[in-house]
Amino acid sequence: MSHANASDFYGSIPVFRGFARLMDPALYRSLPDDWTVGVADVVESTKAIAERRYKAVNMAGAAVIAAVTNALMGREFPFVFGGDGASFAVAPRDLAAARDALASTATWAAEDLGLKLRVALVPVGAVRAQGLDVRVARYGPSANLSYAMFSGGGLGWADVAMKRGEFAVTPAPPGAQPDLTGLSCRFEEMAASRGLILSVLVLPARAADPTAFRDIIEKIVALVERSPDAGRPVPAGGPPLRWPPQGLDFEARASRGGSLTQRRAYVLGRTLLYYAIMRLGIRVGGFVPAVYTQQVVENSDFRKYDDALRMILDCTEELANELNARLTEAAARGIVRYGLHRQDAAMMTCFTPSAVRSDHVHFIDGARGGYASAATALKAAPG
Repeated sequence: MSHANASDFYGSIPVFRGFARLMDPALYRSLPDDWTVGVADVVESTKAIAERRYKAVNMAGAAVIAAVTNALMGREFPFVFGGDGASFAVAPRDLAAARDALASTATWAAEDLGLKLRVALVPVGAVRAQGLDVRVARYGPSANLSYAMFSGGGLGWADVAMKRGEFAVTPAPPGAQPDLTGLSCRFEEMAASRGLILSVLVLPARAADPTAFRDIIEKIVALVERSPDAGRPVPAGGPPLRWPPQGLDFEARASRGGSLTQRRAYVLGRTLLYYAIMRLGIRVGGFVPAVYTQQVVENSDFRKYDDALRMILDCTEELANELNARLTEAAARGIVRYGLHRQDAAMMTCFTPSAVRSDHVHFIDGARGGYASAATALKAAPG
């Protein structure tokens, strides 16, 4: 997350503010030819979600980003969290480290979460051979950080290629564990305050006119922008905090050193200290609880674009119905494919490499199926 990358392609891209601008082609830069795209997803995530393993699925997706970030020693690279997976891109010098991180994360997900994580590394050249591109923009939801947006169709193609078994990264040997330092899930679920939590997934239909697709996405975003706080599902005062946290076991499994029992005991003590500091508002060195909480709210990635519009919205039933009507019409016109999923709460998985820096990122998904359930609705739709 620093700007120390010598081949600082990503760091040189200007940050844009105002999510409504996301479809402006001028904001995006094509990845260099020698870069590589990484993609990961949980196999049979629908089954895991049917078993109510929402948090485990999200943890696996977020672990990919944490593992690669830590393997790259904090060097900045573009990534996006997809709920039941993640996508990213790396420069040539970071490829070997990213491969090792992906391989060990796949093994960890199987052994500690009981989930099969499919991972692949796709050369940008292979994407361009398909007549597609991978273009990257940097969106700043706040002054604290920016995160990546992807366009060009290449990320979507890489994901489909991975699911066909192409460009696969072999999982590491048993017992391999990635460095997941900073990955946690200490906050509780965030109940809907405006009616419901809506997972939104919108992709271009096959052979859709790009101009028509851009127009629909811009109209959908403009509609959402008019709702309070643009539908952000994170409460203004931050997510609920309890002790012991609901995600205690997951954080223990993401830790290193000692038996699982020892790690649970360590995380139990660490989270109790954290809970006390946050509850009592105790300043510790450069850590100011009120400032951190505000940054958690501002740094939540509840909407993004990665060849598909993804949003987790706290909205009224009226807005959900209006979005559904507009998307149904656009789908009938052959412009979009979409999935919507209603639930009563959202959840957050946190990646905080340093609590005293402002660029910690908080991954948002629906708490009863989220993006994965929206994708299931998409798969069920005609076209």
